[in-house]
Amino acid sequence: MQDKGVLLIISGPSGSGKGTVVENLIKDGDYILSISATTRNPRNYEKEGEHYYFKEKNEFVEMIETGGFIEHACFCDNYYGTPKKRVEEKLAEGMNVILEIEVQGALQVREKMPDAVLVFLVPPSIKELENRLKGRNTESAEVIESRIKRAVEEIELLREYDYIVVNDEIDNAVSKIDTIVKTEKMRPFRNLETIKKLKGEI
Repeated sequence: MQDKGVLLIISGPSGSGKGTVVENLIKDGDYILSISATTRNPRNYEKEGEHYYFKEKNEFVEMIETGGFIEHACFCDNYYGTPKKRVEEKLAEGMNVILEIEVQGALQVREKMPDAVLVFLVPPSIKELENRLKGRNTESAEVIESRIKRAVEEIELLREYDYIVVNDEIDNAVSKIDTIVKTEKMRPFRNLETIKKLKGEI
């Protein structure tokens, strides 16, 4: 029997580079991205079990009531949530499971799964964040201003996180997060099987 993987929560403001960092972590076979469930309709390119688990609203609500989610929220009349069963299965297999979620969802996870490791990804500065958002050329000035305001609000909650990683360069940020996870895996409470072997119990 192997020791469990680490549940890794990655949060950060829009423009911090979360998606790219997560993609690079997953290239390492030790990480897997948790798949969320949602009640919204699938887009043309989206596949069941690959992009989302698509649920009817009554099914989703039933899962909430029976404790089937680690965290959930409602946006624009659609529910989104992280199914508990798949996460627990992958952790038991020794995989490190990544949840890329916003701050409120991360704090929900911390309440239900206190062993989770919370990492907050930030740009080098708010000015750099603004430059990145403008560089996308996909959002209006008003939306960018709103995202920056939201980023400042989220930074106020940084003390709730275990680690802060500055994403000044992708490879550097990925390396830092991987080091965090490898360090966490050496903590005694994550190595109960190893301790039992040392004691001759198994």
